[in-house]
Amino acid sequence: MGTDQPSTQAGGSPAPEAGSGSQKAGPGRRALRAAATPSRAGRNLPAAIIVGLALLVAVLVGLFFLPDAFVVLVSVFALIGVWEVARALTLKSIFVPQVPLYAGALAMPLAAYYGGPEALAFALVASAVAIMVYKCLDRAQDAVRSIMSGVFILCWVPLFISFALLLLDEDNGALKVMTMLLLVVSNDTFGYLVGVLFGKHPMAPKISPKKSWEGFAGSVGGAVVVGILCSVFILDLQWWFGLVLAIATVAASSAGDLAESMVKRELGIKDMSNILPGHGGVMDRLDSIVFAAPVAYVLAVLLAPGAI
Repeated sequence: MGTDQPSTQAGGSPAPEAGSGSQKAGPGRRALRAAATPSRAGRNLPAAIIVGLALLVAVLVGLFFLPDAFVVLVSVFALIGVWEVARALTLKSIFVPQVPLYAGALAMPLAAYYGGPEALAFALVASAVAIMVYKCLDRAQDAVRSIMSGVFILCWVPLFISFALLLLDEDNGALKVMTMLLLVVSNDTFGYLVGVLFGKHPMAPKISPKKSWEGFAGSVGGAVVVGILCSVFILDLQWWFGLVLAIATVAASSAGDLAESMVKRELGIKDMSNILPGHGGVMDRLDSIVFAAPVAYVLAVLLAPGAI
């Protein structure tokens, strides 16, 4: 992706057979530009609260009572996230193969939960190969850029989020996933509060000007407390596991947030979409989680057995 400004001819849902040529502006393109334009009125707080509570209830019910429904929910999130990123890339005239990309977005979470790490790896490789074959048969221009962008989307969205389902399949998996989500929320909450009150030194001014090192310190401090409490009282593990998990999750969550901010800044958009009222797009909510999930899974596999 370059650094030039978004083309006025780009946007809308990517066409499966499209190359890099210009297209006439249509309703889809106008909708994308509308979603990409910052709202002067700011977020719709009542809508954000309602949507947030609905998502919270759906996640908790799925985690503890209907794990198969939680798998479906994660798969839907992966599919929508892939659609958002592929749609946003059209602002740079990058058109990825839709059919293998969406098929991979659905297959990878299902493979992770029902088949384990090996099945997830196979689904990733199969999806990447399908993208390459599909694009080669298409014989469109910019095939290399399209293929690389498709593989990038596969890794960023369905691969990373599938680690949450690998974690769910572990012993006490639902509690471990809940702990990971609590750490992500505490990272955002404490980082925001401390950043607003004491933030003076920008963390990455060219990528996310509002993030400060003071806010990051607040994220670490708050998450460490939450992590230790969750480790001892929820997971029944040693306190040090919560400490390590909290620090690693904050680092991963912050990296995920900055990564999505960098992509959006490169594309010249504010939100990935407006599919979630008051929140923006699905990826605007998952940016931290998709980076935190692999870290939480790896630490749970490597360290949790020794922290009993």
